[in-house]
Amino acid sequence: MSQLATLADAVLHAAANGDGRGYRFVKDDKWTEQFFSFEQIEQSSARIAGAYQALGLRKGDRVALILPDNDQFILAFLAGLRSGIIPVPVYPPTGLGQLSGYLDNTTHIVSKSGARALITTSVIKQLLGSVKAACPSLEHVTTFASLSENSRRFEPVDVRPDDVAFLQFTSGSTSRPKGVVLTHANLLANIRNIAGEGLGTDPTVDQGLTWLPLFHDMGLIGFVLTPLVNTIQVTFMSPLQFLKRPAVWLQAMSRYKGTITFGPNFSYALCVKRVRDRELEGVDLSSWRVAGCGAEPIRAETLENFAQHFARIGFRKEAFYPAYGLAESTLAVAFSRGVPTDSVEPAALWEEGKAVPANGADGALRIVNCGPAFEGHEIAIFAMDDDNGGTRLPERTVGEIRLRGPSVSQGYYLEPEASAKAFVDGWFRTGDLGYLANGNVFICGRQKEVIIVNGRNFYPQDIEWEASQVDGVRKGNVIAFGTRGPDDDAEFVVVALETAVTDLEQHATMASEIRARVQERIGITINDVVVLAAGALPKTSSGKLQRTRTRDLYDRGELSERKSQREVDRVDQVKNLAKSQLEYLKLAVFGSRKKSS
Repeated sequence: MSQLATLADAVLHAAANGDGRGYRFVKDDKWTEQFFSFEQIEQSSARIAGAYQALGLRKGDRVALILPDNDQFILAFLAGLRSGIIPVPVYPPTGLGQLSGYLDNTTHIVSKSGARALITTSVIKQLLGSVKAACPSLEHVTTFASLSENSRRFEPVDVRPDDVAFLQFTSGSTSRPKGVVLTHANLLANIRNIAGEGLGTDPTVDQGLTWLPLFHDMGLIGFVLTPLVNTIQVTFMSPLQFLKRPAVWLQAMSRYKGTITFGPNFSYALCVKRVRDRELEGVDLSSWRVAGCGAEPIRAETLENFAQHFARIGFRKEAFYPAYGLAESTLAVAFSRGVPTDSVEPAALWEEGKAVPANGADGALRIVNCGPAFEGHEIAIFAMDDDNGGTRLPERTVGEIRLRGPSVSQGYYLEPEASAKAFVDGWFRTGDLGYLANGNVFICGRQKEVIIVNGRNFYPQDIEWEASQVDGVRKGNVIAFGTRGPDDDAEFVVVALETAVTDLEQHATMASEIRARVQERIGITINDVVVLAAGALPKTSSGKLQRTRTRDLYDRGELSERKSQREVDRVDQVKNLAKSQLEYLKLAVFGSRKKSS
């Protein structure tokens, strides 16, 4: 692996050294499988790369990928890496609900990237007429099936370490998605850290398994590219399989003797809540050695509950790997192992920004240790208003987490001002708040989302955790934020939550219990509680809660009017579908400056 210069080299290396290993795709609940060896992946991706060249795409061009099937996405993505054509992953629609917002976000990504081609399925293509019309650079909207019929031979190109490998658009949890520029060198540096000192992988022993979406970094870099470089076999399932029946994750780890998998905090909580004993018959998790957790705030209680709940079928608490990462640092920044925590005094943390050890005192706040910086990388803490890169803050002082090292992106695609603001004296400004203790990083929250009341800093994650403990509240579906009060003279603290409970009297009881619990445990007054139906809170394509958007909806008086996805207005769906078809009709009748496939 150390001799690989690019991911294009990695495809050829895996084909030659895979020893029959590759990618397994589980297609349905009946465990129907399709297997591609790394050698077959090399051959099939070469055919798709030839199809790109047949479309007239050249090195440096961008190609948007909206492909819900994992096997198609992987082949189309690797074809781009091999031909020097830059893939732009875009999440597929999850249904016809909220189609307008989906098309708006897709248009933004396709337009901002300047993609010349968009590859999708025949069904999704029907929805993209408005995207095609709004993006002048988009010459081809075609299907993976059409590309697969290509007979043109792939002509290899010179791909170099500093070439852009792909554009990784941020999730948009706090702002409009931006295209993070990742080079082959960035990716290989992070992959070496993840597989080597991070997880200590062994291709002859390890078996990866994932249900994570591949259009985001944890699924794509963690379970497609890292295993490819290290010739580790991986089993892929769809996110819908897990969300529909969480037990399938545990069943698959047992069935395929999985050793490595990752998931966000909510996924472990969901298993404890929804997996039934009858679904665990014959399940053995003793082979599970890496249970990674990242992508959202990590709660020690969640991981400990999972470990205790499934210990009887072989799961070990030591398998947990809490992780800190972000798109701008390719994927991972740091790992720890087990569930190590730092117990601190809440008042000192919120009032002074100091992580003072609680030394066993009651009411201590437990913060998960995410480990030290990877080799060759640095993590430092600076004051939030330090725009000059002056003095680092001492250990156990909360400030902005900043990074530097070979995994860190050079900036955002065609966003020179945002890129310039993102760096200070060579350090990337993450916007995350945290502190260092004994060289390990502890995450407190996002700088933009801190709630300030009477000079005290409160982190929304702490409020959300306490609110989620109230009966009836959907765990992992709570958002706390601060806004201006009715008199615009003080911070107004709001909690918005989802529930399956429909009785309005119970809503009032839940709101009262949340106010009392948060006041008692954290010492902050909740001014308003908004109770919503399941699925109504704004989330990103990867399922992250969107606090900024939720606050904006609240300020406009629109939050309480949001419906669940099941109740989306059917008339709106029909309007968007009709609009899409009309745009394609206009292109067919009147033509355009560009040709559509």
